[in-house]
Amino acid sequence: MHTPDDGHTLAVRDLQVLGADGPMAGRLYKASADGRRDVLIVFFHGGGFVEGNLEDADPFLRHLAEASGYPVVLSSTYTLAGVKPFPAAVEDAHAVLMWAKKNKGKLGWTGKRMLVAGIEAGANLAAVCALMARDRGAPQLAGQILIMPMLDPALSTCSMRQMPTCRNEARMVEECAAAYRDYLPHPADRSHPYASPLQSSRLKNLPPALILSVEDDPLRDEAEAYGSKLIAFGVPTTVRRLQAVRLQEPNARNECACQGHALAEIANFIDGLDEETLPESC
Repeated sequence: MHTPDDGHTLAVRDLQVLGADGPMAGRLYKASADGRRDVLIVFFHGGGFVEGNLEDADPFLRHLAEASGYPVVLSSTYTLAGVKPFPAAVEDAHAVLMWAKKNKGKLGWTGKRMLVAGIEAGANLAAVCALMARDRGAPQLAGQILIMPMLDPALSTCSMRQMPTCRNEARMVEECAAAYRDYLPHPADRSHPYASPLQSSRLKNLPPALILSVEDDPLRDEAEAYGSKLIAFGVPTTVRRLQAVRLQEPNARNECACQGHALAEIANFIDGLDEETLPESC
């Protein structure tokens, strides 16, 4: 249990969610208070599709659950590429959204607003979930929050190509390339919009987006390019480039998200969602 500064108690508990092929580990964050919450954020961890777990983003999500009116935050695992490659992870992610829609009472959520979010590979899954929800007609999403998203399997952007001149960033580029080889072993999948949303030519009718990049991040340009494409397709989109911060480890992306003022941007984004015009999730 964690106690926010204003006296509310943050309840954190592990639970099982339902993926495409069966139960998976999840974790729920909710500030204890009377009544259910109107906003649910479903969050997917990073790890380049090949690693990562619920612990990675735990400190960040504890803070997020205290932001912008105390949303309910559901963190979920998904099938890693070493177990089964694309599209297993994206099918899991969409299935978790559908499970959350059906189990709002268990989550302490009214069913009013569902947002999907993630960091790095998890942000790829969040972006893809927005596409899948549109294409499959459910669930209705009120927004998508993409933090330093992995969106370009070709690793072709300027920020990605420039990073090999820096030793630490060069290591991350190599890790990204290796991760995509495991996640997308079939070359034809690299252009699939559910693997690379940046390549999609069908980006209309998606929920409002908040896209956060970081100044010295190799993923910076693909994040901002996706934001530009969403805007061109008429999707209400906010793109913010956060200042670089000194990290204890070069690829400590969750730490970066905490220190880079991402929480304030997310809170502002949620506060700005127009409840008069956005349909409810259920």
